Amino acid sequence: MVEGVNAHIWSGRAVFFAVLCVTIFVQLVPFGHEPTIWAAPDVMLAITLAWVARRPDLAPFYIIVGLFLLTDLLFQRPPGLWALLVLLLTEFLRTRASAIRNMPLMLEWGTVAVGIVSIIVANRIILAIVMSPQAPLGLTLIQMLTTIAIYPVVLAVVHFAFGISRPAPGAVDRLGRKL
Repeated sequence: MVEGVNAHIWSGRAVFFAVLCVTIFVQLVPFGHEPTIWAAPDVMLAITLAWVARRPDLAPFYIIVGLFLLTDLLFQRPPGLWALLVLLLTEFLRTRASAIRNMPLMLEWGTVAVGIVSIIVANRIILAIVMSPQAPLGLTLIQMLTTIAIYPVVLAVVHFAFGISRPAPGAVDRLGRKL
């Protein structure tokens, strides 16, 4: 019986890891050579936040830190800064998972939106303090707004494609632990 619970948790974590790896791969594939006037949403951030808000036990911190640190290195961002900010936001959401479970979708979306705005502003401030090159403010704002806008779509995909949904209030696993 314990093996079934552990298998479910580890398979959920493996799916989370695989989805983020596929997202990284898609971001690395060159689709065009001409610069665009808009920035694509940070789908990896939206998937991570949706997973943590719905089932925090299936999105452990070490997968989040490892893959976001990998993206920092691959996308030539300051190593560890974005990974740290995402970790802080996910841990904030993780500590409030029971409150988020009882929220309507609009409040959850607002909570996540405030978190996204907070980490993007913190990222820009830290990069400005250390005088590191940054993307133009307009592109950063577009990316932030599109990431916030796609969050409900990501929630729907995560729910229907991967079966990650909010546990019912008072739900317990097979061992009687509260979810």
